[in-house]
Amino acid sequence: MLEGRSYKLQYPWIGVVNRSQADINKNTDMIAARRREREYFANTPEYKHLAHRMGSEHLGKVLSKHLEQVIKSRIPGLQSLINKTIIELETELSRLGKPIATDAGGKLYMIMEICRVFDGIFKDHLDGVRPGGDKIYNVFDNQLPAALKRLQFDKQLSMENVRKLITEADGYQPHLIAPEQGYRRLIESSLVTIKGPTEAAVDAVHAILKELVHKAISQTMELKQYPTLRVEVANAACESLDRMKEESKRATLQLVEMEYSYLTVDFFRKLPQDVEKGGNPTHSIFDRYNDSYLRRIGTTVLSYVHMVCGSLRNSIPKSIVYCQVREAKRSLLDHFFTELGKKEGKQLGSLLDEDPAIMQRRVNLAKRLDLYRAAQSEIDAVAWSK
Repeated sequence: MLEGRSYKLQYPWIGVVNRSQADINKNTDMIAARRREREYFANTPEYKHLAHRMGSEHLGKVLSKHLEQVIKSRIPGLQSLINKTIIELETELSRLGKPIATDAGGKLYMIMEICRVFDGIFKDHLDGVRPGGDKIYNVFDNQLPAALKRLQFDKQLSMENVRKLITEADGYQPHLIAPEQGYRRLIESSLVTIKGPTEAAVDAVHAILKELVHKAISQTMELKQYPTLRVEVANAACESLDRMKEESKRATLQLVEMEYSYLTVDFFRKLPQDVEKGGNPTHSIFDRYNDSYLRRIGTTVLSYVHMVCGSLRNSIPKSIVYCQVREAKRSLLDHFFTELGKKEGKQLGSLLDEDPAIMQRRVNLAKRLDLYRAAQSEIDAVAWSK
């Protein structure tokens, strides 16, 4: 200024008259000082025309307005940061799970809700929403048929075996028309071998269901919060599957037993009559039947066995699905829920054995979240104000 240079100011200049040291020593108050400042600018010819833009009061108003503009320009950034922090806190709180209820009813409700989440995930695996349920279909479509094909019925119905069973079936009394007991023994000895593939199919589906239970356990985030409850739910589900497996095995094996326990009348009507057996009745009972007759018996029995095998190929999966898969979807944790209702508050609390460090972290996060939400409300109010 002394050199006569001019500078373009970013903001307009404002003149002020500060209190002198003498005013400070005399304890002149700020109200009197501001009044004298206004009088100075109003009465001084050099500043008289600028008096409305001079003084500490005008400077305060200008600075306040400037500060407000600066703050409002920073609000979007603050809002974004606060919103992001709130989302992160909510996500972590969701990961940590809900706090444990204090009363027995609340604890029971909480446990059952967690179990329902697990049950829903398990059903999703079975219904194809999540992977894994298709393995059961593979047992029925590939494993069971392949196991049935490996049963060598032709060896079971070899000439020697047919001759032995036919001649021994009636004991000391020879049959009158067709060797019925011989046929029954041949059919039974062949069909009984189907029990092996049947039990294997039941066990395979049982193993898949247990695998899906463990997958559902690991995918239920709420169970990760409570180790004891996770173990109890897994054990209860597996115990239910074990009971269902035994029932399925009993019912499915009965299908096989029914087939060789009762033969249809139509089958016997189509049998060759005894008069066609050929041979010499004066010979030994083991030499009484010629090869052609025994071969015809073996072929007839083999045809019947294949017919029954084809029928069981369809009925065995139905029995397994009804006894195991369907029941697993309907009542996997029913027994666990029944036992759960008998427990007292302390026993229910032992299932919800959360880590104290996690509990404290949840409390701290909840407090921080409340503070950020309050700040969000205040800033939003400022942002929308004129």
